[in-house]
Amino acid sequence: MGAVLSAAALVWASGQPIEAAPAPVEPVVVAAPAQTEETLPPASDGQTITVTARSKSDPMQGANAASFKVVQAVDNKLVGPAAETYKKLLPKPARAGLGNFIRNIGEPVVALNFLLQLKPGKAAETLGRFGINSTLGVGGLIDVAKGKPFNLPHRRNGFANTLGFYGVGPGPYLYLPGIGSTSLRDVVGGAVDGVILPMGIGAPFNKPYYTIPNGLVRSLDRRVELDCQIKALQAADDPYAATRAFYLKKRKAEIDALHGRGNGPEVPEQCKDQLSGPAEAKPAAAAAPPVAPVPEPAPAPVTPG
Repeated sequence: MGAVLSAAALVWASGQPIEAAPAPVEPVVVAAPAQTEETLPPASDGQTITVTARSKSDPMQGANAASFKVVQAVDNKLVGPAAETYKKLLPKPARAGLGNFIRNIGEPVVALNFLLQLKPGKAAETLGRFGINSTLGVGGLIDVAKGKPFNLPHRRNGFANTLGFYGVGPGPYLYLPGIGSTSLRDVVGGAVDGVILPMGIGAPFNKPYYTIPNGLVRSLDRRVELDCQIKALQAADDPYAATRAFYLKKRKAEIDALHGRGNGPEVPEQCKDQLSGPAEAKPAAAAAPPVAPVPEPAPAPVTPG
């Protein structure tokens, strides 16, 4: 998810644990995702106090909400406009080529984690993608492997997924500057993924002239890809709680998919057509054959008299 998910936080999180509604108006309690609420007995002055409890998955909610607010401001002023400029100035084929190149570099790490998850078939397919795109795809700029006759789609995977596959829970939810929505498990897994190529291969993966442009392009590309989801979360009544709930639900769905459960993470309905980049777009459903109109039944003959 990387640095771009830091841009996915977009609005105020409500940090007020206590809300008071003047009597005799009945309080309207709106339950935020992954939170519980308790209505206390009326106070001596007749007011009713509603207490919003902290989510069990978010013990650092105060610090996370403050980080969310800061990241929102940075995104509005810097990251969002930069991503929009990147999208407008760089033609779509060029952006697709850069995205393909970056994904191709990460394929060996994806394959390694499939092996750790005891999925040798998917590991072999991923290495096959890497070999095909690195040669026929001009160093990975063109995703040749996803089309015919290879039909090898890109799959995301990482050490955080491997930990989840073997039952390691996400741990506390975190919202970190430079990362965005994450969890303790995902921070550890991402750190392991990040050192495999620099330590295993070395240059250029451990040199600033590679890591800085790579990180910048990844961030901008991901920010463009997630723009619709970011706006959908921004429109929620409680954007911070909605962002947290969306992330935790998505990550659970990704871990479940490794066990063959469910259909993977869902996305907001209005974003389904814009979800994936060129290398990860879901195949379009085959058009249904036209249905012939059903003729209305002929009227029954009328018998005289």
